[in-house]
Amino acid sequence: MKMFLRLSCIVLFASALTAAERPNLIVIMVDDMGYEGFSCFGNPYFKTPELDQLAAEGMRFTDFHSSGTVCSPTRAGLLTGRYQQRAGIEAVIHPVADHPEHRKGLQLSETTFAEQLKLAGYTTGLIGKWHQGYPVNSPDYHPQNHGFDEFIGYHSGNIDFVSHVGDHNVHDWWHGKNETPEEGYSSHLINRHTLDFVKRHAKSEKPFCLYVAHEAIHNPVQVPGDPVRRTPEKWDRWNWREVSKEERIAKYRGMTLPIDEGIGQLKRVLSETGIEKNTFVLVFSDNGPSADFPSGSPNLRGGKGSVYEGGHKVPAIAWWPGRIQPGGVSDQLLTSLDVMPTLLNLAGARFPDRPLDGVDFTPVLFGTASPIPRTLYWASLSNAGNRSEAMRDGHWKLNVLHPRAKPGTFENEKVELYNLARDPSEKTDLAKEYPARAKTMLSNLKAWFAETQKTATKQAGGWLEKTE
Repeated sequence: MKMFLRLSCIVLFASALTAAERPNLIVIMVDDMGYEGFSCFGNPYFKTPELDQLAAEGMRFTDFHSSGTVCSPTRAGLLTGRYQQRAGIEAVIHPVADHPEHRKGLQLSETTFAEQLKLAGYTTGLIGKWHQGYPVNSPDYHPQNHGFDEFIGYHSGNIDFVSHVGDHNVHDWWHGKNETPEEGYSSHLINRHTLDFVKRHAKSEKPFCLYVAHEAIHNPVQVPGDPVRRTPEKWDRWNWREVSKEERIAKYRGMTLPIDEGIGQLKRVLSETGIEKNTFVLVFSDNGPSADFPSGSPNLRGGKGSVYEGGHKVPAIAWWPGRIQPGGVSDQLLTSLDVMPTLLNLAGARFPDRPLDGVDFTPVLFGTASPIPRTLYWASLSNAGNRSEAMRDGHWKLNVLHPRAKPGTFENEKVELYNLARDPSEKTDLAKEYPARAKTMLSNLKAWFAETQKTATKQAGGWLEKTE
């Protein structure tokens, strides 16, 4: 019923923009890349020349944040433009069948940017990582049931870069709804299919929106030429603690440069097909750094899974020749939730019938924005059921931890308050010095979470269901 209603609306809705005026849209998300993963953001170990050139020709965002601290939640927020708590996806959709978070996924009741862009006449595609539910649990979780015309990639949280066996120990590489064996290093395949999509649709009468979700630099740790690490029978996990710093950096570089090379290849194809001046490209990471590689900033506390700044402050670059002024730098506070409203506005597309939590940042792109005062929230749920929350109000940051709490609960509340203007590393807790501010922010944080849960999409499983 949902699909019928949405397709029938295409006939009724006409965008204010003509097809020729609508830009092509490319969203590129890398995985587990911390704030200093690109050399234009401070990587001290090696250069990323293509990403640096993209930034030199476009705009860097120095205060951009993922809405989640791990893979699945950020992707749910990106796709819907709403806090992922509203979709019921608070944690990694876990590969182990009896894990409380395993059976969850993006439900058909959610509205994605791909669906709204299809209504505006766009061709849509996803290449790479989905991680919004295992289709063996429900066919509803497949990306082609959420607005994507084309899909090449995988459903799980990660796959072996060579064998393509997923974290659930089965082969996980798909062309559409067909499992398809295809030889090749996964980053190279993602690059190849990205270029193919652009070439096929460059001269179409319809504009396109392509979501490229890279696997790198997520584990398994493999560079081109490395052997298989995961088979259906076992996983030979790489441990960074057991290797030299030189080998660790070599692996980090070897997994990052295929992404960088892909950016250069994409720019050349956009130029060769003559559509570069009508194509908007946005690149960012899904969360902060994992422990495998030192891609985060030493000036930021925490990493992947943490509500400290290092867990969600990520590099981001926007590029649109002729529209975005070269060499731009913005310190506007932005989040991955803002991507959907921005894409819809650029496309002249209709917004969904439910309010979005993100804001349209096109004025930032075009240099016409005044500072946007806003409050942001994070709520993280680890694989072990440990919760943590955070709230950003201007320069003030409230972090709430729950040490030794019962899995899934909010017990043992520990409140910390930081002034990021003076203390970006979150070293000095000011909660006792400013108790009234801490109390007010904590109240607002709890009210926000409660509000998201009033209409949150029902999901199968969950920690509290298991532990009650």
